[in-house]
Amino acid sequence: MLEQPGFGRRLRQLRQQQGKSQADLTGPGMSATYLSRLESGARRPTDRAVGYLAERLGVPVRTLAEQPEDSLADVVATIGSLSERELDAETGRMLADALRTDPGADLMNRWHGLAQLGRIHEVVGDAAAQREALTELTELAEELGRPALQVRARIWMARCARDVGDPAAARQAVREALALSQEHHLRISTSDQIRSKLVLVSAEAELGDLAEAARLSDEVCEVLEGTRGALAAEAYWTAATVSTRQGNHPRAYARLMEALDAVDSREDLMLWIRLRLAAASLSIQAMPARLEEAQAFLESVEPALELTGTPRNLQELLFLKAKLAFHQGDVERATQLAAQVEAGVPLLSYRDQVRFEVLQGLIALHGGDTDARRRLTDLAAKVQSASMPDLAAEVWRTVAESSGP
Repeated sequence: MLEQPGFGRRLRQLRQQQGKSQADLTGPGMSATYLSRLESGARRPTDRAVGYLAERLGVPVRTLAEQPEDSLADVVATIGSLSERELDAETGRMLADALRTDPGADLMNRWHGLAQLGRIHEVVGDAAAQREALTELTELAEELGRPALQVRARIWMARCARDVGDPAAARQAVREALALSQEHHLRISTSDQIRSKLVLVSAEAELGDLAEAARLSDEVCEVLEGTRGALAAEAYWTAATVSTRQGNHPRAYARLMEALDAVDSREDLMLWIRLRLAAASLSIQAMPARLEEAQAFLESVEPALELTGTPRNLQELLFLKAKLAFHQGDVERATQLAAQVEAGVPLLSYRDQVRFEVLQGLIALHGGDTDARRRLTDLAAKVQSASMPDLAAEVWRTVAESSGP
């Protein structure tokens, strides 16, 4: 009855139903590593471990021997209570299994399940799986015939398309969402309307229509002028991004400082982290680069990331540390950090994946790789063909400025 992986799934289910973290169950004779391996099914439980866990969970041993409940409604309810940090690939597999093995589930439960699956894939950095889940979610919204769900699914799809480097799809999805909301006179919250416009700003900027992106961005910032909070911070951050792509680094830096001032770590820790990573990135890109400021931003955010950061956040930190080290002239450290980044490249956004390839090319050039310049040139042409002119210009500029060995 205590065979794996069933035992691990049941253990995880009971722990999450009680709102406990893995740390809540660790103690003498139960390390975090061992508990994690039990939950993943990698280790078979000993009688002693089962007794210990039953005591910590306050349940009879026989409860741990029961088969896990695979009802989609139960799985959706359990996962819905988890924080981003608690979401992982195993959680995604559990939800995907429930979606597959409970075909008769209520369609609304399926909709919520697919929405959560898309969220999990986003956190773990599986962009292809996220897009697949959101595509099915959009189709299900059409089947349900509920405009509010159709709008919500398209907004999520737009964000996903933007993050994987498909701005045309992102723009189309946002436009469809806004058109549906007007057609059906849906009452959409101000925050949802603004966030939808911010995705559209990002898409227009990626597609090279910087004038339209700046117009929309200024419109949003004007509405939020004098306010604080996550929404204002996101708006100022987006405005900073547009200014960066226009080549106006002073304005971009000023906007990003407004974003930093709009929210503190007690209000939204994850956004606070992401803003400081963005500030470090912008400081490195500035002309001339603000390397000391970039280092200060990274040092301020690293302790928080170690405690609460998602895998994507941690990968972004590692990449920025590698990039900073190269710009500081410490090529050896940059090379070491880049080797660590390489294993988790899929977690990065498309834009950062391109920038990481550029960093690899610069490191290779420094090491005397005579083919590195050609690879950078090919990369610039590839990005240009993807209709991302400002990113292509950034790569072309790197090619032009880099000197051969």
